Amino acid sequence: MEVVSLIRRRHLRHWDVPGGIYFVTSCLEGSIPATGRLDVARYRTELEARDRPAELSDEEWEAQCWKLEFARLDRWLDVEPAVRWLERPDLAAAVVNSLMHFAGERYDVIAYVVMPSHFHWLFRPRPEWVATLPQVGRYRSPRERVMYSVKRYTSNQCNRALCRRGTFWQSESYDHWVRDADELDRIIRYIEENPVKAGLVKDPGDWAYSSAGHRLRTGIRYGLPLPKEAQPVSCRT
Repeated sequence: MEVVSLIRRRHLRHWDVPGGIYFVTSCLEGSIPATGRLDVARYRTELEARDRPAELSDEEWEAQCWKLEFARLDRWLDVEPAVRWLERPDLAAAVVNSLMHFAGERYDVIAYVVMPSHFHWLFRPRPEWVATLPQVGRYRSPRERVMYSVKRYTSNQCNRALCRRGTFWQSESYDHWVRDADELDRIIRYIEENPVKAGLVKDPGDWAYSSAGHRLRTGIRYGLPLPKEAQPVSCRT
């Protein structure tokens, strides 16, 4: 598969590939404590200083560095998040509803989980929707368009429910395009086992805000658009 662009924005790498499946993680603003941010930044610098192993191509080494850095970040998000707004069931449901809103229309949802401080999402922009996107003006990739829509909508919904204003999500998300079927399977397991790894439940299907929980309730299989589950979001003081 030909890679169209590797976008470097601030500190994070962003890949956009025609027909690609994307694994995206978005964190709440302030969810990573200062010690965690420093730890991840130092680790990133360490990775960048390493020599590329001879057996790996530049692209493979980029992907390997991303995975190592991401694993470091995810440990902080699971163990010591400084912000946990998505512990509230109505806010977690609002994020799930947003991820599902255009499922089967703009993108296919493969797996997801909404955790107290972040969400993981595996999706593929649908080719027929991508074909309708304008190619003039400032270019925004399908991945960027999908994420912008989700984060903007959920920011408004959740801030309203929390009776607050301000930044809700970190400005950048971690994203990775899936190279092959084996990696796809590993990422699905990684996403759906996240609540178990974080000690929140004993079985992936017990977590209500995940594709594993949804499949347990509905019997739906991987790769199929998931229906919306509308739940009210109310302001609580």
